[in-house]
Amino acid sequence: MSQISYYTEEGLKKLRDELHQLKTHERAYISKQIAEARDKGDLSENAEYDAAKEAQGLLELKISKLEEIMSGARLIDASTMDTSKALVLSKVKIKNMTTGATMTYTLVAENEADLKAGKISVDSPIGKGLLGKKVGEIAEIAIPSGKIKFEIIAISR
Repeated sequence: MSQISYYTEEGLKKLRDELHQLKTHERAYISKQIAEARDKGDLSENAEYDAAKEAQGLLELKISKLEEIMSGARLIDASTMDTSKALVLSKVKIKNMTTGATMTYTLVAENEADLKAGKISVDSPIGKGLLGKKVGEIAEIAIPSGKIKFEIIAISR
């Protein structure tokens, strides 16, 4: 049974595109490599053939994992989201209670996480700590270096 994950339209398209790329282009490329290595003669001592077969196995594993992710993927309509509390795809502005620094993060599925773009996974310690919190609440989050407190300043789509 696959785990259900929620995605933006952009994130779901990225997954579909990657799966399409792997199934069409990468499979064809590895099949060609296997055929070329097979044409070189004795397969029992053919390192190229062994490497190509191993690459094929890894590719099929990756395709299988992506198909499993896709089977549990659900699209979220951001326009119908409740902004009274932090949920998947909420944009949350937080203030570090120790340093006073403010940050804004969008809570996303693990596969869409990109810290440089301000997207953190709901499965990360900070993401888990923010989920379900409302504006004005304090989120006390356990991180590797101890505990950190964030005040929820704003929640939007």
